[in-house]
Amino acid sequence: MTDPSRSTIADLSEQFGDIDIYLFDQLLRGRIAPDMSVLDTGCGAGRNLRYLMRTGVQVFGVDQDPGVIAAVRLLAAKLAPHLPAENFRVEPVEAMTFVDHVADFVISSAVLHFARDDAHFWAMLRSTWRVLCPDGILFCRLASSIGSEAGVRQVNGRRFVLPDGTERFLVDEAFLLQATEELGGELADPLKTTVVQNRRSMTTWVVRKVA
Repeated sequence: MTDPSRSTIADLSEQFGDIDIYLFDQLLRGRIAPDMSVLDTGCGAGRNLRYLMRTGVQVFGVDQDPGVIAAVRLLAAKLAPHLPAENFRVEPVEAMTFVDHVADFVISSAVLHFARDDAHFWAMLRSTWRVLCPDGILFCRLASSIGSEAGVRQVNGRRFVLPDGTERFLVDEAFLLQATEELGGELADPLKTTVVQNRRSMTTWVVRKVA
């Protein structure tokens, strides 16, 4: 006899893929609708885009890796053949060629913490903000020192070695609040941080672009 729970799990996996659980929360709260446009910066092979493609969202993506852009184009050809291949581009986040205000919702998941320094962080962030429509939402997940202050070791500026041994650009609450103000945005949600034991802290930063 087939276990119906396994069938349900398989269906959910097929429908949503490996979507970020905190992005899934944004979907459940109605912040992404089928008539909207979504741009995923550092999109990889489209782990956060499968469901959006299925529901008719106008999807865009950018990544520096030609291989993953080829993969996400194949995924789009299968799930959303109406999307032009040109919607998915091989280019760095800080030098995106998409026009201003192309997206109602922008995803930046595990991208900004790869910044080399403050200048690189702000170049990526301002480029990401530029493509966001007025009143749109930037959904960002990035490494932080929040809750892990004692376990990180500063290398240079905001570059730190994390407890898991990786090196990342880390933000904190004060930095994100100041960045929100400098962008001219407002928090759409309170900052939320997940502390992964003896490894890292990941903060969810959701900002609305004030019209």
